[in-house]
Amino acid sequence: MSELDSRSDGQQAAPAKSNEPVPYISYEEFGRRFLEYAATEQRILGAFDQLTGAAFDFGPIGVGPGRLAKASAQVQLGQAEVRRDLDEVISFALKIPLSVDMLIDLALDKHRFEVDGHIHLQLIVRAAEPLRVVIDIATPRSSDVRINVATDTIRGQLLRILASVDQEIRRFIARYIAKEIDKPHIAAARDINVAKRLDEAWKL
Repeated sequence: MSELDSRSDGQQAAPAKSNEPVPYISYEEFGRRFLEYAATEQRILGAFDQLTGAAFDFGPIGVGPGRLAKASAQVQLGQAEVRRDLDEVISFALKIPLSVDMLIDLALDKHRFEVDGHIHLQLIVRAAEPLRVVIDIATPRSSDVRINVATDTIRGQLLRILASVDQEIRRFIARYIAKEIDKPHIAAARDINVAKRLDEAWKL
């Protein structure tokens, strides 16, 4: 047994210090890596967790010439899909599937429409004052809602055109999603105060 292995005070010798150099990086590279680590697909999906899978109704509302027909619908949102693009700006393309069961009531006649499609949202990661990560979402528009409308009758197809069924569905869903993404639980997940969290973590 060597002298280092049998010290009289019973203490073990301190491990030798590594001579390997510390892999330093620039502040700019650190900031970029931090943003990429903070803004992942999983975190974005988590922010929208309470929105995906939601079901809601709209109507009845007046549609068509003179708004004489009444439209009502049941909407079901599915599980979102997200794709991240790591370009000069970090961005996300979020796609939420939807299905709609729509009924148009003409008083003397009723027609049902089965609708499926997606709503597409564009998100951009921003660095903000004083030290925040902000997920900026473009306000959804009707053109961001893409749908397929099915009906079994020729009369239903004509009614679909006259009552602007596609346009009404896209407009309502875009308006609904716009209101939802501004609600506190989603807004809080889109604005991360890094300075505050560091202060809380290192509080003495």
